Amino acid sequence: MDLFGGSTFRVLERGLDGAQLRQNAISQNIANVDTPYYKAKDVSFKETLQQAMNEPKLKAYRTNEKHLEFSSTSTGPVIETTRNTMYNHNQNNVDIDLEMAELAKNQIYYNALIDRMNGRFSSLQTVIRGGS
Repeated sequence: MDLFGGSTFRVLERGLDGAQLRQNAISQNIANVDTPYYKAKDVSFKETLQQAMNEPKLKAYRTNEKHLEFSSTSTGPVIETTRNTMYNHNQNNVDIDLEMAELAKNQIYYNALIDRMNGRFSSLQTVIRGGS
């Protein structure tokens, strides 16, 4: 039995990875709010998380090495640069109010994932201890 390789742990892990990457991008945006020509970055990981949730659980058995392997292709979170806006006279497009709101939203999302992960570990701990 694979306790930590289940789909719930995989989805939570990928969600945490995406939230951490988004935190880094938002931090860079805030740090460069006054940097001339800096373009804001954003992380798109909802599609990757959806792929992780829909990953097939069926493993194929190859009877010949010439048979194709079944594997999932996960590209991971994508960092995107927004180039079509400009908020400052120096062609910087970082909106500090938007970035602070995104930072708070990402922190709430990250904390929710951590709480869920802790709940899963608490359940495992209860099972290991025999329900007491």
